[in-house]
Amino acid sequence: MATPAAAGAPGAPAPPRSRKSVTGTRRTVAALFLLPALVLLGALVVYPIGYSVVRSFYDQSGDGFAGVDNYKALFTDEGIRTALKNNVIWVVFAPTVATALGLIFAVLTERVRWGTAFKLVVFMPMAISMLAAGIIFRLVYDQDPDKGVANAVWVGVHDTFAESSAFPKAHPGRDSPLRPQDGGFITKAPVRTGVPVALPLVGVAPDQMPGSAEKAVQARPEQGEITGTAWQDFTRGKGVGTLGAPDPSELGYAGMKIEAVKDGKVVASTKAADDGTFTLPAKADGAQLRLPASNFKEAYNGLDWLGPSLVTPAIIGSYIWMWAGFAMVLIAAGLAGIPRELLEAARVDGANEWQVFRRVTVPLLAPVLAVVAVTLMINVLKVFDLVFIIAPGSSQDDANVLALELYRKGFSEDQPGIASAIAVFLLLLVIPVMWFNVRRLRREVRR
Repeated sequence: MATPAAAGAPGAPAPPRSRKSVTGTRRTVAALFLLPALVLLGALVVYPIGYSVVRSFYDQSGDGFAGVDNYKALFTDEGIRTALKNNVIWVVFAPTVATALGLIFAVLTERVRWGTAFKLVVFMPMAISMLAAGIIFRLVYDQDPDKGVANAVWVGVHDTFAESSAFPKAHPGRDSPLRPQDGGFITKAPVRTGVPVALPLVGVAPDQMPGSAEKAVQARPEQGEITGTAWQDFTRGKGVGTLGAPDPSELGYAGMKIEAVKDGKVVASTKAADDGTFTLPAKADGAQLRLPASNFKEAYNGLDWLGPSLVTPAIIGSYIWMWAGFAMVLIAAGLAGIPRELLEAARVDGANEWQVFRRVTVPLLAPVLAVVAVTLMINVLKVFDLVFIIAPGSSQDDANVLALELYRKGFSEDQPGIASAIAVFLLLLVIPVMWFNVRRLRREVRR
């Protein structure tokens, strides 16, 4: 009878190898479970990548070999060069600002009771699709302050410090005593004391008149003074009203500035009352009355957020609105893992809060910050939806990015060879960043 020792003696047959994985599952069974995923991965990832690489070396028809001509177009085509430049701007600024805001939010929300509620609000945009976010910010950046929130705020701040004119469209009608001068209007003849002056204007819609405007009144003559009326000389209805004289339904130009000018110098000035009447002293006798250009300055309409110069920063702003919450949550998780003893030790040693943040918190969070920044870099290299939806057709060329240019070349311009070259180029840009991220994650796991 063989003993256990004899079974393990030299020359004895080796026991059969186990065909189970570390989890106890047979490798054959594990492979069968992985097979559907591998098939999908090959069909949806490997095959498209391989086909794109091959197609990038063929011409527009797909029959003729083009060599590297499609890749040369990446650096000679004006649209692709603009897209490449914008992608550099995206990669530099979007991840940096989003990560910085996420860090600030994560640190500050630790110190307030309602920090959880604030995190929820900041993270909420992540639940919105890029399509919905694009539509939201297309409305936010609308040029009309009555529609676009950005310009409504901007115009409100501007008008707090620089008052807008109430009569930007006002101008003299036919047979008017006024003529144009330097953006404003001036009387054709000098005025005299005791003789009322009529300054009729048209062009302001009734609903655009100042809220304080009252029914225009014919000025009365006053000895030793210049009197007059500035009013909207227009009454609705054909053939209704008297031209050159205030009618019962016509309103005065409340607040209209009027200057008396002699030899090019202003000798007196005033503003019209709510009913349009005004009075100037005797020294205005013989002067011409001028309505300066400030009365007719166009109302400030805000910034052209989606114009050629601001469209890319505006779209980056919408991206940051969405992804700052993502950065905040990851950084907050890393922040929770920092030993509090280190922070307290720094404070005991005399460090203030800024020094603790800069010399202790940030260095300890460096691995998390790197992962967040690199992840966002990968994301912005593929950005498409926001640019396609937010940028209007007039400035889409200025906001162009590589993913959008790939779409345009492949579908709008029917150049699949160049589109495939852009796709391969994007893949080459993403691979090093992905490799860096995976390597860092593996290093963190080993620790």
